[in-house]
Amino acid sequence: MKKVTTKAKKIIRVKTIKENDTGRNIRFQDIASKKEMTDKGFVRAIKKGDYDGYHIRKINGIDTPVSNPNGRESDNLG
Repeated sequence: MKKVTTKAKKIIRVKTIKENDTGRNIRFQDIASKKEMTDKGFVRAIKKGDYDGYHIRKINGIDTPVSNPNGRESDNLG
């Protein structure tokens, strides 16, 4: 029998680098690649499957990137 192994996808960490006047996160940076993204660009990348560990939540009618819950508040976007 052939042994099947799976590689766990590395979760890419993203940090918020800019908020608007109401506190909404509007610019993000991929820590590994240093790539900066708008909120809309980050949403597109999550939908495309580029960022495991993040999902989209509709907040006030706007698609909003959020990190998947893991029980730690220290690594939440913000």
